Amino acid sequence: MTSPEAEQGDGAAGEAQVTPEDGAPRPEERLERAVRAAEQALIEYEIAVETFRVEVENFSRLHHQKLGPMYARLDELDAEIAEARAARTGDPEDLRKADEARARVMPMPGVEELFHGWMDGEGLFPEAVAMLTDQPVRPPQRVRPSDEARKLYRELVRKAHPDLAQDDTERARREEFLTRVNAAYARGDAPLLRELAEEWAKGPAPAERGPSRSEELYARLEWLAQRKDLLSLVAKDLEESAIGAMLRMAPDDPDQLLEEIAEKLLADVSQREAELAELLG
Repeated sequence: MTSPEAEQGDGAAGEAQVTPEDGAPRPEERLERAVRAAEQALIEYEIAVETFRVEVENFSRLHHQKLGPMYARLDELDAEIAEARAARTGDPEDLRKADEARARVMPMPGVEELFHGWMDGEGLFPEAVAMLTDQPVRPPQRVRPSDEARKLYRELVRKAHPDLAQDDTERARREEFLTRVNAAYARGDAPLLRELAEEWAKGPAPAERGPSRSEELYARLEWLAQRKDLLSLVAKDLEESAIGAMLRMAPDDPDQLLEEIAEKLLADVSQREAELAELLG
């Protein structure tokens, strides 16, 4: 998959503003045209990648629906063959291979099912840790803020209350600040409350200078390039996946490819069944 060529129409160039001194377009105009061309190219590339992703997803679904039972039957036959061979020979290596083959067929239970609510994907629950280490499961101790913490808290709430804001931006700043104040007070953290009092006394940070038009355009071009690189990785993963590779083998007739694979799997199933019958015979 290759990215489409960037389309630059004659209209964009014809509409470029020129300086009265030398008739050349301003640097910002050249950047704006480059950004527009890159944006159009990225849109086309995103469409191509998304189209291929949908094709891979649909082919994967068809592959699973049509061939999934055959793959499952082959796995089951492989397990039965390994078990029959191990039962006949009693060899430890054959027994190990039989266990591995059967394990591939058996569904894996989830973590929570295994541990009956004692753990999840992040690890043991706190209550389970406490019980396993013979520690009582206790509720958190009640925090009693000191007199200093209570005084600082009252002063900060009076000074930073959102109702004292003159506009929405200031209200949002006060609400965010009081969230931090409330969290510090809930822990009885007097030192942090002192730091917050000093922060409030300094006032809001001065507004920073905004970027120039050229800086904005350069930043936009850089973002577009990064987005293109990311899409290239997505496309590469799709193309190199098992389903993507199969789809690229027969892009014009994927149904025929499925039929051919199904015929091969049916032949494999017949061969495995014959081998199993011979071992059990």
